[in-house]
Amino acid sequence: MPYKNYVPVIGLVLNITRGTDCCNQMMSLRTDNGIVNFMIGADTLVIDSRQIVPGMRVAAFYDSSLPVPLIFPPQYTAKIVTLLERNEQVMLNFFDGNLLAEDGALQLNLERNTNIRTTNGQSFPCRLGNQILLVYYTVTTRSLPPQTTPRRVVVFC
Repeated sequence: MPYKNYVPVIGLVLNITRGTDCCNQMMSLRTDNGIVNFMIGADTLVIDSRQIVPGMRVAAFYDSSLPVPLIFPPQYTAKIVTLLERNEQVMLNFFDGNLLAEDGALQLNLERNTNIRTTNGQSFPCRLGNQILLVYYTVTTRSLPPQTTPRRVVVFC
């Protein structure tokens, strides 16, 4: 998975319409920078397989290495879509054996109540280190690297 090219866009779902065929949908997000449209297709991973409806706060990841049409508002093909709680942030990154993000942007401190699952919702009984992780968190320390105790972690096996 080329996760290094995946860029998140966080916003509120304005609407969802039928795409070019019955297997595709167009999702419009209101972000801090304006409206962004995402095509959701058969290859899009929707975490928890939840139905997306207007009013939900989501993070949609797109592959920044792929070409995009030069239109306004911007339109991307969503690779991953996940629902977010209020004030929640999300990071997709490779975390080493010490649970430090590959780019040094975040250090994880796990607690017993941290929800850890695979992308298909199964429990993950192994050590989290040296994996690509989707991390859900709200606050970080002001240290370098910032540290957080995530609410939830999704493991990309």
